[in-house]
Amino acid sequence: METILLFAPLVGALICGFGHKYIGEKAAMVTATSLLFLSALLSWITFLGFDGVTRQIEVMTWIESGSLSTSWGIRLDRLTALMLIVVTSVSSLVHLYSFGYMADDPQWKEGESYKPRFFAYLSFFTFAMLMLVTSDNLVQMFFGWEGVGVASYLLIGFYYRKPSANAAAMKAFIVNRVGDFGFALGIFGLFLLTDSINFSDIFAAIPTEVSGQQISFLWGEWDAANLLAVLLFIGAMGKSAQLFLHTWLPDAMEGPTPVSALIHAATMVTAGVFLVCRMSPLMEFAPQATMFITVIGASTAFFAATVGLVQTDIKRVIAYSTCSQLGYMFVAAGVGMYSAAMFHLFTHAFFKAMLFLGAGSVIHAMHHEQDMMNYGGLRKKIPYTYWAMMIGTLAITGVGIPLTHIGFAGFLSKDAIIESAFAGGSDYGFWLLVIAAFMTSFYSWRLMFLTFFGKPRGDKHTHDHAHESPMTMLIPLGVLALGAVFSGMIWYGSFFGHADKVGKFYGIPVAEASAAAHGEAAESHGESDAHGAEAEAGEHHYVFTGQPGEGALYFAADNHVLDDAHAAPKWVKVSPFIAMSLGLVLAVWFYIVNPSLPGRLAETHQPLYLFLKNKWYFDELYDAIFVKPALAIGRFFWKRGDGNAIDGFLNGVAMGIVPFFTKLAGRAQSGFIFTYAFWMVLGIAALITWMSIGGGAH
Repeated sequence: METILLFAPLVGALICGFGHKYIGEKAAMVTATSLLFLSALLSWITFLGFDGVTRQIEVMTWIESGSLSTSWGIRLDRLTALMLIVVTSVSSLVHLYSFGYMADDPQWKEGESYKPRFFAYLSFFTFAMLMLVTSDNLVQMFFGWEGVGVASYLLIGFYYRKPSANAAAMKAFIVNRVGDFGFALGIFGLFLLTDSINFSDIFAAIPTEVSGQQISFLWGEWDAANLLAVLLFIGAMGKSAQLFLHTWLPDAMEGPTPVSALIHAATMVTAGVFLVCRMSPLMEFAPQATMFITVIGASTAFFAATVGLVQTDIKRVIAYSTCSQLGYMFVAAGVGMYSAAMFHLFTHAFFKAMLFLGAGSVIHAMHHEQDMMNYGGLRKKIPYTYWAMMIGTLAITGVGIPLTHIGFAGFLSKDAIIESAFAGGSDYGFWLLVIAAFMTSFYSWRLMFLTFFGKPRGDKHTHDHAHESPMTMLIPLGVLALGAVFSGMIWYGSFFGHADKVGKFYGIPVAEASAAAHGEAAESHGESDAHGAEAEAGEHHYVFTGQPGEGALYFAADNHVLDDAHAAPKWVKVSPFIAMSLGLVLAVWFYIVNPSLPGRLAETHQPLYLFLKNKWYFDELYDAIFVKPALAIGRFFWKRGDGNAIDGFLNGVAMGIVPFFTKLAGRAQSGFIFTYAFWMVLGIAALITWMSIGGGAH
């Protein structure tokens, strides 16, 4: 079953890409979509029926070289099962959605065949992502990692007649190669120390052969665990668009909207989070690296949220929102609460995919207009889209009942991360995430108010002809809405409950600890008095045990973040809700009560407005530091190296030296016998002289 769900998208891609000429475009598209739904069905069966015990399924023998022996295999544990349903569920719904969205694309001329190619790219992307998440070893994961990069390049640049789409595809590909170089170095380092690329072998070797070891790199000796964890995270920074390697993500909105939903909401960009959580046995022995991850994640969440405040392109607002939410996930992983990171990855997939597809429905209704300044008053024109995006907004902003487990998906998973950041001792992470929650609420409601409320703005003809999307686009919105509402409440205990539930869900060994012992541990770790009182009352607690690799995640013996998060003060638990409420109030004031206020503020604080509008000038900075010097070096080698040196040398030989000797040789061919006789005598004299001298020497 696992092999079928893995290869079904690849079969669909091949049929759609190469077989549409024989079976017809519609049949090829239906086949590819059907195979994706089959893969999604099998993924849900696997996830719901999984017992938590890790299994290795060998697909074929792969690499046999010296001491390196590895198979192409599937590592089936809870992390894999979770990613399977995320990838296949969103991808299958995106395939269905694309039937309506790509029906009459204005980017293509009448009669052009573009749909089979689009569906083939989508299916190939899904296969590459499944290859990544099911991998049993690091090299297999790297193959999927690069396959996702190729597929994203093809999808982002799908409108190849648009220069901006081609530039965005190149930018995504190049920036990701920077991160991938770090990922590759991390793989080499782990193989150097453990003599294996298989996860099981690496995890078992980390406590003895990696932890506490020194490794030579660049200018000195480094702690092996910290260095390798940072190198792997650099790969994650590129794929998951974290600060400094984030610049490709907003430009990637040049691709069709279904691409944005698939790549930049639920699959490709979450691969970095998956990598960090998969390597949790290494991260637990690398405290400096995890601190770095926490700082980068919190900084990204804050940075992207500030930029999202002022964007007017509906897709770019959601793109920066994605960037910010990924920062949340990395903060959770950085403080050691990997299950909370995966919880937010899981819930985020539903509501962010729905927001992207909802934005696509708005764009479709408005004849491909993407500027929110030209929207307004659309809630009665496209009511189903409005309610879907409303549910998505309630989920991403974190609406729920404080101090309970009742609320939309984002309320539970985002709060879990913020509580974990506090419990993990990262004040920097905690406060930046709370501030980001406030800004997330503001820009999310700003999007809703500018799009669906107020008076229509922009082209009157476009507004008059705005219409609801077809059912192929609305059905995926409805399905994703269910996930945005219920996924947090249903799976809260499995992801962020007490250790026994989390341990059972992820297959992590747990042991019952006495209440008194746990009370002492709580006191030693600075937990609240209330938590200690619970311990004294005789409550039994569970602690994570076992060795690295025994479960889907690994929590070291001194990792008490889960218990500490549950014991966090009430003001910590309600702070995200307060931040969300303040953001909502401010958005209502700015865009409903006093709509002229944002424009006046932008004028009076123009430097700050332009700083945020231009994304902190990262693109301009990189252009000055990297792009222009690289172009200058290339121009120098082109004109001086290629033009003057190489071409000059070849042209000099061909047009100067060769003709000169040709003329000399021509003169020797006089046609007179005495000339040839003279050269013969001269040659004989030279030969006799050489032999005489040579013979004399002996």
